Amino acid sequence: MALDAPDTTRHRTRLTLDGGALWQRLETLARVGAYDDPATGLVGVNRQSLTDEDAEGRRLLITWMTEAGLDVTIDEMGNIFGRREGADQDLAPVVAGSHIDSVGTAGAFDGCLGVLSALEVIRALDRDGVTTRRPVVVVAWTEEEGVRFGTDMLGSAVAAGRLSLEYAYGLTDAAGDRFVDELQRIGFQGHRPVRIEPPHAYVECHIEQGPVLLREGLAVGVVTGVQAISWQRVTLHGRAAHAGTTPTELRVDAGLAAAQITVHVRGMVDSGRYGQLRGTVGHISTSPGLPSVVPDRAEITVDLRNPDDAAMARAEEDLAAFLETLPKLQPGLAVEVQRMAKTHQVPFDPQIQDIITSAAAGLGFPTMKLMSGAGHDAQEMAAITPTAMIFVRGQYDGISHNPREYSTPEDCLAGLETLGQTMLELAS
Repeated sequence: MALDAPDTTRHRTRLTLDGGALWQRLETLARVGAYDDPATGLVGVNRQSLTDEDAEGRRLLITWMTEAGLDVTIDEMGNIFGRREGADQDLAPVVAGSHIDSVGTAGAFDGCLGVLSALEVIRALDRDGVTTRRPVVVVAWTEEEGVRFGTDMLGSAVAAGRLSLEYAYGLTDAAGDRFVDELQRIGFQGHRPVRIEPPHAYVECHIEQGPVLLREGLAVGVVTGVQAISWQRVTLHGRAAHAGTTPTELRVDAGLAAAQITVHVRGMVDSGRYGQLRGTVGHISTSPGLPSVVPDRAEITVDLRNPDDAAMARAEEDLAAFLETLPKLQPGLAVEVQRMAKTHQVPFDPQIQDIITSAAAGLGFPTMKLMSGAGHDAQEMAAITPTAMIFVRGQYDGISHNPREYSTPEDCLAGLETLGQTMLELAS
């Protein structure tokens, strides 16, 4: 799908964007699901998808959308859309947004910056009396994080057609509660059909969640795409035994196998055979979890990421082959592998990247291009429409999914202004 050719002769309006209003809304939304975090001593955010806290955040967002004069609709997945009409309402809209659900130990910016920045752009269009040719839509996607129901980018993936509504409705959380039941319980199962008509373009402003922009001294960055991501859960079944009386050679130690996988994943990364591979074992648990008992069961998660699909495929083959060797090292050990998520490398639209770069330059912000190491709703939209992202610098080494997550008001304003000029260009 090709974008309209940019009109280089048209006078460019510079929107009067209110960074203070954006900051105030970020602070207000962060109070929904706020908790005292013992690990950091800070106030964090726990607003997981389809919880009561998520419902409260959604109602607050809808209030702000309504106050901005938007036509608010909710689809069958609970995705929230706020539409501002353009001069030609029959044209495909420009869509911008992100998500407001969080992980259990979140900060105030992940996802929320993108939704609330897009909303502030709409408010600026009204303040400045700007009528865009195309409609403009703000969206808040459901269950981007995937921490509750186990599939990230869920709302946008169903909207774009990668996953089915039936699949999403059947997902359950750790307590056994079904997605569809929780969606109904909080009152956000909308009537709008979930499959979205391809918009003219999609743009997402997001905190970087990494240290690159901070290291380079840049407030904003232009995202070239999202790297391939693979999540697997590995369950190891061994045999419980007394830690003092069972000889080492007679043990079937599930905990040992979990440790061997962890070391192997790091070895794959350090070998350099798989390009820019990143590997993380983010969860390890053993049963019965007693100091004097050889574990009879262990569960770990393996997160692999790579900007190259071919290198990722080779890395996954390596891991699979290693897992097959574990029962040979410990006869009696059983290995069970469950695929949690897999996405391919997703390139973003070069023309929108150029528009973002030009918008930032016109505002006095130098930029760099960088690949996203994390998954985002934008990668789902890229399957159906020209898409790109704007990254905003994070402080404290770019930490995210943590109460220490932080971007300065000045950097948030830089991202907001860049988003505003980009949306204006795309919608004009």
